[in-house]
Amino acid sequence: MAALELRHLRYLLAVAEHGNFTRAAEDLHISQPTLSQQIKQLERTLGVQLLDRTGRTVRLTDAGAVYTDHARRALRDLAAAERAVHDVQDLSHGHLRLGVTPTFTAYLVGPLTAELHARHPGIGLTLAELTQDRIEAALLADDLDLGIAFAGPHPPGIAATSLFTESLSLVTGTHPTRTPPEPLPARALKDRQLALLSSDFATRGHIDAYFSGQRVAPRIAVEANSIQALTEIVRRTPLATVLPDAITHDHPHLTPVPLDPPLPTRTVALLRREGSYRSAAAQAFTRLTHDLVHSRGYAPPRTGLDTDPPL
Repeated sequence: MAALELRHLRYLLAVAEHGNFTRAAEDLHISQPTLSQQIKQLERTLGVQLLDRTGRTVRLTDAGAVYTDHARRALRDLAAAERAVHDVQDLSHGHLRLGVTPTFTAYLVGPLTAELHARHPGIGLTLAELTQDRIEAALLADDLDLGIAFAGPHPPGIAATSLFTESLSLVTGTHPTRTPPEPLPARALKDRQLALLSSDFATRGHIDAYFSGQRVAPRIAVEANSIQALTEIVRRTPLATVLPDAITHDHPHLTPVPLDPPLPTRTVALLRREGSYRSAAAQAFTRLTHDLVHSRGYAPPRTGLDTDPPL
């Protein structure tokens, strides 16, 4: 009976998601009559109507909405339990689901993946590049184990551990000299042509807010949704950009130029769902992330921002 109950839950959630028996049946790879029969059987078992079938789309009744909320949590907890059973504590096997906001793929994901593979080659990694709100939603839905994004505010249920402080600078393609460049007054940017990240990056909003606060409106010659494209453009043209300083550490052909006043810093954080099961893989990744951040000399986070202590 337990297996039948789990099937009932999945069938009900599919109908609720699609609002239509036909599309839900196609998604589940079963016939529509079979799906309808199974839902009716569940309603008879519970003694309550879960779905309103009278409109153009199938909707949850009040009882159905309450029931599906519990059903989602039950299936999520069951999936976590299955992972816990199969989790190998010696790290010879395991899997980690990681979400990162886009700028971290340019300078953090590569070293982290290399370190994970060197220390624990048996751990597989599924990596997703997502916006911060989608990372948080995926953590809450148990679709990710960990996320790397920025410190709060976060929605309820998200725990954050501060990793380091990220600073941004103007970046040019000129060859570096032995002495660091002098800070450039922000007002000088009004005469510069820039290549910037597109508005779908949170970093772009951070940059625009700085320009607005300094009452500077630089000429945006290029907008790109790829950091790799920006670094190539700046390398080969007179255009400048604004990027995290850590990106230039791995690109000797790029030169960071501090601005006066400096762009506000941001605190990078490791995110997870509060109360979630911490697999051996997730714990190992958390430890090596702190080790790598320290070894690379990233600026420590400001105090008082941790909501979850590092392992």
